[in-house]
Formats: sequence, C-alpha cells, structure tokens
Amino acid sequence: MKRQIIDTIEKYDKIIIHRHVRPDPDAYGSQVGLKELLRANYPEKQIYAVGAHEKSLSYLALQDQVNREDYNGALVIVTDTGNTQRIDGEFYMEGDLLMKIDHHPDADPYGDVKWVDTTASSTSEMIVSLFKEGKESFGWEMNVDAARLLFAGIVGDTGRFIFPSTTVKTFEVTSELIKYNFDRTALFTSMYEVERDLLHLQGYIYQNFTMDDNGAAFIKLNKEILVEFNVTASDTSQLVGSLGNVKGICAWTIFIEEEDQIRVRLRSKGPVINTLAAEFGGGGHPLASGASVYSWEEADQVIEKLKELCATK
Repeated sequence: MKRQIIDTIEKYDKIIIHRHVRPDPDAYGSQVGLKELLRANYPEKQIYAVGAHEKSLSYLALQDQVNREDYNGALVIVTDTGNTQRIDGEFYMEGDLLMKIDHHPDADPYGDVKWVDTTASSTSEMIVSLFKEGKESFGWEMNVDAARLLFAGIVGDTGRFIFPSTTVKTFEVTSELIKYNFDRTALFTSMYEVERDLLHLQGYIYQNFTMDDNGAAFIKLNKEILVEFNVTASDTSQLVGSLGNVKGICAWTIFIEEEDQIRVRLRSKGPVINTLAAEFGGGGHPLASGASVYSWEEADQVIEKLKELCATK
C-alpha cells in the first residue's frame, strides 16, 4: 500500500492535503509534515496544506490558502480523519483523486486510494513509515521541518509516550526523527505553554464532573468556562482522558461548546462507544470517539444513551 501511495504521488504535479476540523498536533503533524516531506523530495510540485488555522498550533505551522479552481487536476490527500464529516475544507471532493491516510477505524471508507493502520500510534507515525518506503524505493530524504512536525504529532497523540497506543515501533520511528537538528526543548516549551492553562481546567473538571451509580460520567464546558481558563475548544482535546483515572467511572463524555456546535468527546473503559458517536454524526475508535450536537438538550440525549450503555455493561 505504501508503494501504491508513493506511485500515485509521483503522478501528480499538484497535491492538496487536508486534515480534520478542530486539529490537534497529530493533525498538523501528519498533514504539514507530509507536505514538507514531499516538498523536500519534489520541489517542482505544487503542494498545499489547507484548513482553518488553529491559533494554539501556530508554533507548529500555518495553513495555505487555495481556491476551488486549484483542485482541478489535483491529488487530494486527507490525513488523520476517520470520516468525511470531520474533513476541514469544502472542496476536497473536487480533485482528480482522493486519498485517505489515517490510523482510526475505517468506519467511513472514503477515498479512491486509502491506507488505514489502526495499530499505528498516530498518523504522523504512518507518514514516517511512508518516508522509509520512499527512501528505500525512490531515494527520499527527510528534512528538519518535516521531522519536527512528525515528532510533534507522535508526541501529541501518544500523550508524550504514556498512552497504550505507544509501541516499540513508535519508539523506533521517533528515534529516527530526533537525529534531525530541530529544537526539541523549544517544541516541548511551546506545548507546555498550551498545557499550563489546560492543567488549571483539568482541576476544574475533576471538581465538577457528574457520575451516576453505573459509572457514566460527564461534564459540560461552555464558552464562558473556556474563556475563564484561557483555552480554546481545540485545546481541550488533550483533556479528554483526564477522567479515566477516576475510580468507578465506566465511560465518560466531555462537552465543549463552540461557536456553532457542541463538541462531544467520548471515552470508555469497556462499553463500545463509537456506535453511540455514530448516532450523532461522529465516529472513532471503540473506546475513544467523538461527535457533535447542536444544543444542550441534544447533549442530554447523549448523556442518557451513555448511561444506558454503562447500565448494561
């Protein structure tokens, strides 16, 4: 599959790379990391990384601007995005060919060409694996910008290598990236500046979540709370695992109010929850999923269904 992806990339002079809405470090890392990797090896190609820029990730990269006409004859690659509803950008279907590279379960098998590896810690880890194939078959080279971005993506999605998704392969891949001369201290410092305010919000979550007798837990973070703790809705993705350390919790959801919707972040210690996420237009892993609702009344429906899941565990 990796060879097929590279063969496809070789054929196109214009490549536009998308990722999911409300990006996290792996979204930027895999998307812009792939862009920088391809630019280093195909300087003659036009390569863009697009989507609404997330201000809290400015330390990683910015996003390119394209027009609808730019998609004519383009290869469109979507990284780190399990389903089409989460793709950031409205013209991704208007290219010549659509490619999916992702580590989430393939619940929405979109794409003319797709590579899905649920054993990978992150999509950034997959891009490094793609680089290795390119190096062996086409003489690809890695540059510092790509290495820094891919490293950040792996660090982000593994929780600094403490999540169970971290494998021997993850460390092998990371050991290759740190051979490049990027400032890891500066990178971790930038991540910490975002995390500092998140730690305060994490304390608030621990003090204010609600849990029923069967271990179904939830907390609602409205826009006022986010402003109070100086965090963005996207930043809160790093806190979704917090309640997993609380004794007695079976599954939980954190609701985050955004401008036009309420983000639903679901996690579980047992019951399968991606089916619940799918009921509200979302998806993800069996024990880690997400969706969106559009009122607090609809959020309450999610809570009731989560309670039912925990009651029948």
